[in-house]
Amino acid sequence: MAAELLLLLLLVLVTPIGLLAALAFLARPRAARVPLRGRHVFITGGSSGIGLALATAAAREGARVSILARDAARLEAARAAIRAATGQDVAVHAADVRDAAAVARALGEAGAVDVLVCNHGVFVAKELEEQDMEEVRWMVDINLIGTFHLVKAALPAMKARTRETGLPASIAIMSSQAGQVGVYGYTAYSASKFALTGLGESLQHEVISDNIHVSLIFPPDTDTPGLVEEQKSRPEVTNIIAGSSAGMKADDVAKKALNGIKSGRFIVPCNFEGAMLAIATSGLTPQSSPLIAFLEVIGAGPMRFLGLCFQFNWFSIIENWYAKNKKHA
Repeated sequence: MAAELLLLLLLVLVTPIGLLAALAFLARPRAARVPLRGRHVFITGGSSGIGLALATAAAREGARVSILARDAARLEAARAAIRAATGQDVAVHAADVRDAAAVARALGEAGAVDVLVCNHGVFVAKELEEQDMEEVRWMVDINLIGTFHLVKAALPAMKARTRETGLPASIAIMSSQAGQVGVYGYTAYSASKFALTGLGESLQHEVISDNIHVSLIFPPDTDTPGLVEEQKSRPEVTNIIAGSSAGMKADDVAKKALNGIKSGRFIVPCNFEGAMLAIATSGLTPQSSPLIAFLEVIGAGPMRFLGLCFQFNWFSIIENWYAKNKKHA
């Protein structure tokens, strides 16, 4: 009898409705809405590209916005652009995220943060054999260590703020689709971005009891000044592989990112390919949405097959490129 009851239970669970019910119970952390209006949103890399687009969008939603970047003149230009677009003023802070003391001073001047967006980042696409270790350290120091500096400096006041207001807060970390899958020429950059996933997963465990939600944002190639510089020196093989994927405008990435932050989502893809990558790499990542968890569960097998198809294509590109160029060497 016990075996029959267990079999019945299993049959119920494997039906779509039963599976959804189980996932609704299992999904963690619980879904939350993170409001922006009237709250302090602090954005790094805010003087251009995605950061500037995020700051403009947040200001339009009534947030009190602070932006941080290294160049004071570009910060002032960004402030003027945001004011012209939204009628709202923003606070600006000039600091290098590699400098922990400067980051702590900036956050102390800015005041308690409700939504911290770690949007800073640099990249140089190059085969590792050709890349100087100083360039590797530069990317790791900014992309990864700079994020540690920001979170460490912001956390105490953020925790106090959530206790005071009773409202959920957010720490959003800008990664990249190169932080979900390795790509030729992105050995150092991908390593610095993959590390952010481990940071975010562990951090979410540590701060959920303080009502702080972590979001990892994974944009594709985005039309920014940084991408323009990268493409000047990117290996040809990297350009061929990257050229098969659609890019995005900074404003569109900012819209997707803000929607993900407001909904408290841990993984925030920015386009259809990103959504497929999110399913393919979901693994043990937190998931607050039972519906998305359902898609991850039923899509895991097909996405693995599709992933093998992509890898077949990429390895074929690499093999063909090297075969062609060896003939002309």
